Amino acid sequence: MSVVRVDIVRLPHGRDLPLPAYATPDSAGMDLLCAEDKDVTLQPGTRAMIATGIAIQLPGGFEAQVRPRSGLAAKQGVTVLNSPGTVDADYRGEIKVILVNLGDKPVTLTRADRIAQMVIAPVVQAAWHEVDSLEDSVRGQGGFGSTGIKS
Repeated sequence: MSVVRVDIVRLPHGRDLPLPAYATPDSAGMDLLCAEDKDVTLQPGTRAMIATGIAIQLPGGFEAQVRPRSGLAAKQGVTVLNSPGTVDADYRGEIKVILVNLGDKPVTLTRADRIAQMVIAPVVQAAWHEVDSLEDSVRGQGGFGSTGIKS
């Protein structure tokens, strides 16, 4: 596993919170925490942008992906709305997480709750090469559901 240096700033409203951290040695994602001063209640079907109290400076060629926490999604129906959210290497603002409650009960988030996870990943940019046609493949133009649901 490789390690990349990422500069991080704790914003004033996040100074008392721990930095994002990996829960285990082989974890891919670090937990992001709620840095809101007041509880935020997500009613079923509603969304909110939640502050994390941090800003980062990624090296060129990397992104941060903001993803749901599986327990929050499975147990309470709360997920990241634009999953995975992308933090580009040239973004310097606060990382915020758009959460949505897809469950059937209100969910209250409190300060320091683990709300999402962040994965640092390398980026590959495409160089388009326009052609008149594409090579045939086994799948061809088969789209959504074209390969069936049973193996």
